[in-house]
Amino acid sequence: MLKINNVYKGFAEKRVLNDLSLEISESSIFGLVGVNGAGKSTLLRCIAGIYRCDAGNVEFNGEDTYLNEQIRKDIFFVNDDPYFPLAANIKSLKEFYASYYPIDEEAYYKALKMFDLDENKQISSFSKGMKRQTLLLFALAIRPKLLLLDEAFDGLDPIVRYHLKRSLYEFIEDNDAIVIISSHNLKELEDICDSYGILEKGRISTYGDLLESKANINKYQLAFKGKIDESFFDQFDLLHQSKEGSVYTLVIKGDRDEIVKKLNELQPLILDTLAVNFEELFIYEHEGGRQDVL
Repeated sequence: MLKINNVYKGFAEKRVLNDLSLEISESSIFGLVGVNGAGKSTLLRCIAGIYRCDAGNVEFNGEDTYLNEQIRKDIFFVNDDPYFPLAANIKSLKEFYASYYPIDEEAYYKALKMFDLDENKQISSFSKGMKRQTLLLFALAIRPKLLLLDEAFDGLDPIVRYHLKRSLYEFIEDNDAIVIISSHNLKELEDICDSYGILEKGRISTYGDLLESKANINKYQLAFKGKIDESFFDQFDLLHQSKEGSVYTLVIKGDRDEIVKKLNELQPLILDTLAVNFEELFIYEHEGGRQDVL
């Protein structure tokens, strides 16, 4: 279990994380989303024990991740901007990591083959994508209980992304681990995550099961023969409203069957219900409130 308890973190005059609390259970792939500058990387560094929280703390399996060096051996962080020692290659990096983490040899060679990397070649000659693959290789070989991935899919080609997702599924199943993925590519997160959190104004504004949240927010398109009283829509938890010609588009949070029943009271000529994807879910949850562009 990962518990983030009322965490504050700032730099100079800027407050980045503001009384942030969150719990994530084992065997979960959690998608961390937010606009640029929301504090996603800062939060991951606090979880990893790289940054000390100004107030509050982060606990993994009951231990403070900043204060307890032993618990950090169960955590691995793949940074968005990887750094490697000068003249290092994958083989020497393996020796370095082995001094701190246990290395699963079978998993190491399987990942080395999957990423098609030369363990004797200097990492400084690698592309950005290959450098990211190098860290991902060790993440899979070390098999931590808590894996933190900052923009994990950036710079990876489609085939590598596919194999990485499969590897993460197997990793979760075999280890009851927690994986937290921060990414701007919401399509990638939608394909792999079972839960998510939206980081906004230093707090997790919305979080939960991804499938349940998507099922609870739907888009409704309605057409009417004549004018209607638009104040009827005020009874709903309305995230978005727009109109083009005689067609209304509403995005409403709540039970779909109950909402359809209420909307039918207006006797629309057309009433279609459409599912929202993760990108739309993020936009509507982030922007919040009613958006009238009538």
